Amino acid sequence: MKALFHPIAALSIGAALVSSIAVSAKIAAPSPYFGRWTVSDPAERFTAKAKLYKTIDIAPCGKDFCGVSVGDKGQCGPTLFRFLIKNARATILHGHAKWGNGKKNIQIETWESPETPGGRTMEMYIGDSYDFGGRSDSMPKYNAVYKRTGEARCKAR
Repeated sequence: MKALFHPIAALSIGAALVSSIAVSAKIAAPSPYFGRWTVSDPAERFTAKAKLYKTIDIAPCGKDFCGVSVGDKGQCGPTLFRFLIKNARATILHGHAKWGNGKKNIQIETWESPETPGGRTMEMYIGDSYDFGGRSDSMPKYNAVYKRTGEARCKAR
């Protein structure tokens, strides 16, 4: 029996494969945010609400990427925030984060920092607005600078 083959079929299969690889590469593209992040100053004191933010794993979660709290002994805690994966390469992100029993606005920035282990630094602001440079109501409830300390191991729940 003769196998049926048509050049158009080969083109459409090739196009589908290239398209699939491109979509996978776009989703799997590394983000400057992905990894385990720990505050730069280990002696920093934390309030009960801020303690969840001392060490954070940031990794893909479905079509988004999420920040998960990591306890002092490496145990995975609650999901703290979620951002769209299409923004995973932006240098400044805005969204909402867990703060006690409620939510606050969050702004996260990252930049290259060759003198920092891991080569990147991240800064996080949590508060009532996104204008964290002002006074009174725009002052952040929480602000910290982080260094990357390895790969994320905790997953969003």
